[in-house]
Amino acid sequence: MGGDRGPDEIVAGALEARGDGIEPVIFGDSSLDPQGLELVATSGVIGMDEKPAEAVRAKPESSLVASVRAVAEGRADAVVSPGNTGAMLAAGLLELRRIPGVMRPAIAVPIPGRRGPSVLLDCGANADARPEHLVQFATMGCVFAEEILDVRNPEVRLLSIGEEPEKGNQLTLEAHELLAASDLNFKGNTEGRDILAGASDVVVTDGFTGNVTLKLLEGTILTLLDALRAEITASVRGKIGGFLIRPAARRLRHRLDPETFGGAYLLGLRGLVVVAHGNSSRTAIANAVRLAARGVDHDVVGRMAARLPQRTEVV
Repeated sequence: MGGDRGPDEIVAGALEARGDGIEPVIFGDSSLDPQGLELVATSGVIGMDEKPAEAVRAKPESSLVASVRAVAEGRADAVVSPGNTGAMLAAGLLELRRIPGVMRPAIAVPIPGRRGPSVLLDCGANADARPEHLVQFATMGCVFAEEILDVRNPEVRLLSIGEEPEKGNQLTLEAHELLAASDLNFKGNTEGRDILAGASDVVVTDGFTGNVTLKLLEGTILTLLDALRAEITASVRGKIGGFLIRPAARRLRHRLDPETFGGAYLLGLRGLVVVAHGNSSRTAIANAVRLAARGVDHDVVGRMAARLPQRTEVV
């Protein structure tokens, strides 16, 4: 109910994802037309501008909180929402709670790279973080890379202002030292300009920096793709050239388009949560649902729970 494009777009995306063992359930107002999907009627909507923790406590029967509760109670395997991300985090902490040993959950986003997708985290769950948090984020990112991206022994790099270990603020300097001492496959620092080039399988940072980086990357990609389309259609010669490169252009757009994955895992909770953009289209919602299903199939939560206490002891 909290998406920018309205509930009909969410229902359409859920319908697109239905099949191959996936059975979406819609949580929302009783007046909704679920188009044949199961509808769980809820009351109340948490808006994008509401304070997350307060809204979750004040609206326990809202669609957002009720859908998270369904996962906590075993009535659903995962939850997908394009609603208030902060509220999803608050609801997850309240209803699902953290995996034992997890200090803070993190938002993990697949990033399209030249040599294949990688994962960037944290992308907004924690505006402030401590060095030990970043080590744990890196561990969760490695589980994501192994189970979702099919990467063995994933490389980890720390996002900083230079590749040299002595560059960065106090957080990155201390995190670099801890990461280097861990049993992760840590390869040092990386800069923002190298992320799309495939700097590493896992790129770790604090939630403030990660969120700014993510939105800059997504905005740049979409702006460039739209500018290319505009140039191609601006003249007859451009249209002819565009026709010739159409297959390659489509492959490039599919690889770079943020809607290809559709959402991001909120890692570290005792249940699977996928957050999608507020303005997600039906295609993005469908892909977010498929991403959630893949996480269920690969038991991401269980594998996270099995590995994190061990990593925490090392740190």
